Amino acid sequence: MAAVHRLTNGVRVVCDPIPGLETAALCVVAGRGARYEDGARSGWSHLLEHMVFKGAGARSAMEIVEAIEAQGGQINAATGYERTSFQVRCLTGGLDLGSAVLADLVLAPRMDAGDLAREKQVVGQEIAEAADTPDDLVFEMAQAAAYGDQPLGRSILGTTGSIASADPTSLSDWRACLYDPQSLVVSAAGAVDEAALLALAERDFGGARPPATGAPAAPPAIFTGGEAVSAKALEQANLVFLLPSVGVSDPDYFALRLFAEILGGGMASRLFQEAREKRGLAYAVDAYSETYADQGVLGVFAGCAAKDAVELAKVAAGEIAGLGQSVGEAELARAKAQLKGAMFMMRESPLARAEQTAAQLLLFDRPLPPAEIAAGIEAVRPADLARLGAAMCASGRAAVSVLGPRQAGPAAQAFTRALFARA
Repeated sequence: MAAVHRLTNGVRVVCDPIPGLETAALCVVAGRGARYEDGARSGWSHLLEHMVFKGAGARSAMEIVEAIEAQGGQINAATGYERTSFQVRCLTGGLDLGSAVLADLVLAPRMDAGDLAREKQVVGQEIAEAADTPDDLVFEMAQAAAYGDQPLGRSILGTTGSIASADPTSLSDWRACLYDPQSLVVSAAGAVDEAALLALAERDFGGARPPATGAPAAPPAIFTGGEAVSAKALEQANLVFLLPSVGVSDPDYFALRLFAEILGGGMASRLFQEAREKRGLAYAVDAYSETYADQGVLGVFAGCAAKDAVELAKVAAGEIAGLGQSVGEAELARAKAQLKGAMFMMRESPLARAEQTAAQLLLFDRPLPPAEIAAGIEAVRPADLARLGAAMCASGRAAVSVLGPRQAGPAAQAFTRALFARA
């Protein structure tokens, strides 16, 4: 079981040794991200993640990556709606440097005006690239349709207008709020010693101080739903269907994960068999769940010929409704095996394990033992999936995005009409 400690300033430290490894992963995870932004600061958390790599502590941008790579390590970062993570993978003995570098990134980045101007250009190119990538853009369209002008409805990247307003001082103030020590978790897994990790965390993160202005709070999310249809000259239509569901702390969380697995999680799933194997409507079709602290969504993505988009939308609606009415014991058992298999396979990666443990600490204030998670998965019954499916179908709310040839546009209304007429 991973051991958890709390420094006097609130930073939590978790150590999860994995015997027999010659590598370790160290993550510094802040329990805040793009969901904590107002409209004027949309994209600032992601911009900040870029900026800290331009120079931090006594190291320049080049010296940061050179120092890690010279010891055979790798360094990376990611911004999400509810968390921001900085990660180092290293060989045995590399945690000392890794901890020092990550502490500089999180607590002592330089905020040079010239670097910021250049990085705004880089992020602007990233925004443009996402807009030019259909299977990225269609998900952003669906997210906006689901949550409107709430933080969860806005792109994590922000807009060129919103990031333009950031200056070194305001971005530094945002860093202090975002990476408040009360929200920080230092998590290590792999070839790591608990006493050594705790000493490094105290050395590098024990001096972190809370922001002078107080930390921001995330507003409650309201799934409003709607349609987003954009005609574009593409070879395929890209479709996303979202339904409101439960959050990660809800008792039905595992029911949602299993619902998505049965619906479209693999080659034996209902959508794959019906839409692709039997009807040949799509090459790519899958279902997934996206969960936040307080709520989540069931999602379906598909890419198909424009002429097949309406029929595919009806098939997706039919499979969701059908799964909500009847789930077989055999397919539920298969889904449980798949979900547990994915969980245990992930735990063989030190980086995934360190990230998962940090997320659990931020959400539940404790690591969740694998046996407890497995028991939660096994406890789900067909009646739980039926209840969850009925609730989603009875909500009367969906977010649908369609991107591609004009002929595919009616798929949005076809989905909602087919699904809610069955409720």
